[in-house]
Amino acid sequence: MNEFVLSLAAADLAACDGAGSFLQSAQWGRFKSRFGWQARAFLVEWAGGGARPMLALFRGVAPGVCMAYVPWGPELPDGFHADEGRRGKALAELARALRPHLPRNTTFVRFDPPWFLPSESAAAELPAPFRRAAADIQPPDTVIVDLAPDAQDILASMKTKWRYNVGLAERRGVSVRAEQDVERGLDVFYGLLAETAARDGIAIHSAGYYRALFEEFGRADGARACLYTAWHEGDCLAGLVALFRGEEATYLYGASSNAKRNFMAPYALQWRAMQDAKAAGCARYDLFGIPPSEDPAHPMAGLYRFKTGFGGRVLRRPGSWDYPCRPLLYALFSAAESLRKKLRDRRKTRGGKS
Repeated sequence: MNEFVLSLAAADLAACDGAGSFLQSAQWGRFKSRFGWQARAFLVEWAGGGARPMLALFRGVAPGVCMAYVPWGPELPDGFHADEGRRGKALAELARALRPHLPRNTTFVRFDPPWFLPSESAAAELPAPFRRAAADIQPPDTVIVDLAPDAQDILASMKTKWRYNVGLAERRGVSVRAEQDVERGLDVFYGLLAETAARDGIAIHSAGYYRALFEEFGRADGARACLYTAWHEGDCLAGLVALFRGEEATYLYGASSNAKRNFMAPYALQWRAMQDAKAAGCARYDLFGIPPSEDPAHPMAGLYRFKTGFGGRVLRRPGSWDYPCRPLLYALFSAAESLRKKLRDRRKTRGGKS
């Protein structure tokens, strides 16, 4: 008998409906299946922890190279989370159990473990043969705002300038809409995204990607995608996409116009999304991704300042880790991925603005 994984079996995708993270949900699997990924669900029976669902995604990433990807998974029994060594061994055992279920040309399995590290400065360590991925898929570092207090206490936990900017947007007449006509709203939002990408030197998805997100997450029986836009005298100044699911709301995408930037529309958007999330029963609001530290030289330093100003708790996950299945081919792919990341970061440093 294995020490941690008693069994692993293929399951219907619907088994992931009750997963803890939206990235492990059946909805996310169906959504990503529209964009070149193959989604498969498994039931993992853990020693002492019962069976839990796990979503794995598969796709080719280079000629002859297929990757399997487990976003913010697997979910471990509660007793595993206090022991880093135990978690690492359990993950290695799961990777070995998963191998017979993988496509024949799978070169590696990439995990984004869902647990948090004990501090912002802590570094994750996973046992061999795991390798730290050359590039993270999901951002390891984030800010989570506690929505349990009343609205005034949530505001009071923000930095002084952030509270001021929320009020300033209101005083200057910025109004926030929760878009009911999503198709029309997405056209406006995508225009803002293109403007933001040109200004900040970032990449965005196609317009169809965001439409597909709302098609999949617009159902009443699952997570709900919400689109907010901020307006002033007929000008759309900013937009925001948030996902409400169970006790957690997640800020997924944001964009802003070059016009009237001193009207502080993004602050009004975040505050409205937090209030709506709280009203919907969410206990937490995840701002979903910041640079690893407050480094003024980082090309996304402005993002760190903006998100940490809302008074949440800065948390760090382990980041992406790879379990090589074909070590030599994996080493070649990893070297190429590392080079691409360096070139991409260099372009951001040269052309990006905070």
